[in-house]
Amino acid sequence: MNGFSKLAFVETKLFLREKAALIGVFGLPVALVIGFGLIPGFSDPQKGLSDQVGTEYIAAVGVAIVLASLGLTGVPMVIGQYRERGVLRRLGVTPVRPLTLLAADLTVWAASAILSVALVVAVVRFAFHVPAPAAPGWFILSVILGIASLFALGMLLFFPNMFLAGIYFPTEEMSSTMRQVGTFTPLGSALHAVRDSWMGIDPRPEYLGIMAAYALVAGGLAARFFRWDQA
Repeated sequence: MNGFSKLAFVETKLFLREKAALIGVFGLPVALVIGFGLIPGFSDPQKGLSDQVGTEYIAAVGVAIVLASLGLTGVPMVIGQYRERGVLRRLGVTPVRPLTLLAADLTVWAASAILSVALVVAVVRFAFHVPAPAAPGWFILSVILGIASLFALGMLLFFPNMFLAGIYFPTEEMSSTMRQVGTFTPLGSALHAVRDSWMGIDPRPEYLGIMAAYALVAGGLAARFFRWDQA
């Protein structure tokens, strides 16, 4: 077992021990979908959501929340705790490279995100008879790019990104300026792409491009400037 495999195994064990993290990753989005799904009439097309079925929209929001909570708080929080507790300093005198630790953390959290998204899709499919994403290829690509861009940009402020993405209320209710600003955030692009692909609509290329750009630029900067400890 190489260094990456050992770190990934350890990070997986630590993640499974955190009950609060497990509830947030798997319980919160499912509870959100079930709570809204039980509202009478919410399973019908909603005019305020561009005629998308309400439960389908909330499922897409649940997916976006998973990506945001893991990408914008999960990995940065873990790395921050490691730095405060001196773990990074101790690892710095071992053959383990900083990028190996980052890759192990990202792998564990990304796998958790994918499992959580699959759980959300399964719940709305079997509990509320919401069809599976009509464009599965675009849906999977949207989720993967959303994970990559949001994880790479994990140090971005959490709540402004949630607001501009349309998590707190639909972007249809925002002004045109706010919608444009939100579109250029990774979470906003992820939510738009997930909603469109769920309805069988090809996501607009700019949504995919924005997420890919964030993933490449922020990921490259993170790998370039990450250090075991403060200089």
